[in-house]
Amino acid sequence: MRNEVSLQRADLDNQLKVCLERQFDRVPMMREFHSGQWMHREYYVRHLVETVLRIRLNNEVDGYALYRVGSSDDHLAATLAQYLAEEYGHEHMFMRDIKQLGWTQDQVNGTRPFFSTELLMGYLYLSVNKEGPAATTVWNYFVEWYSDQFNQVITNNARGQYGEDALRGSQAHLDFDEGHDHDELMWKVVDRAVSRWSTPETALLYAERFVTLIGDYFKELYESTVTVSDSEPAVASTAS
Repeated sequence: MRNEVSLQRADLDNQLKVCLERQFDRVPMMREFHSGQWMHREYYVRHLVETVLRIRLNNEVDGYALYRVGSSDDHLAATLAQYLAEEYGHEHMFMRDIKQLGWTQDQVNGTRPFFSTELLMGYLYLSVNKEGPAATTVWNYFVEWYSDQFNQVITNNARGQYGEDALRGSQAHLDFDEGHDHDELMWKVVDRAVSRWSTPETALLYAERFVTLIGDYFKELYESTVTVSDSEPAVASTAS
């Protein structure tokens, strides 16, 4: 049954912004990386590697969420299936850049995701299993919202450091998402999933927890690359 009070997109966007500001304040160089003012090669490449690993895991969670919907909501299932179909294989775009930047396919496949990523995926599975598909739809909306807000800035900054050829895959992914209007598609999925399976309050709680876990990821990323390696100093740059 549809909830009488619906989730407002402006409320979800504001929650994401407020929670992300908290992470920018607590995690070293996270704000500077996202504003295009700082770049570190090992940090950036490992970030791409984690992107590949997270995409693979996220597709599996989305597949499980689709299974949980089953035949109880054909419209939601069809829209979620459309998004999942359009996202499958996108890790290969990032793999192209990773190879240009010095990693092999075997190295990526042999890399274990950060603990923060494992926590995120575990929380997604638990939420979907206990509460239905709303959790993964809020997460996917955040992924698309985040990409709209920051990925072009990050990609432009990296292009200035590492050259056009090392960013073709990342740019292709940005162009694909823009061409397929994935942020709008995911909002429709969130709106339906929350109205039929959850509540606006729970959706905003999901958003807060997801952003916190992403902050934990960027902290772990910084500590595992910049903190432990002095092979390349950070490079200051001017945002485009």
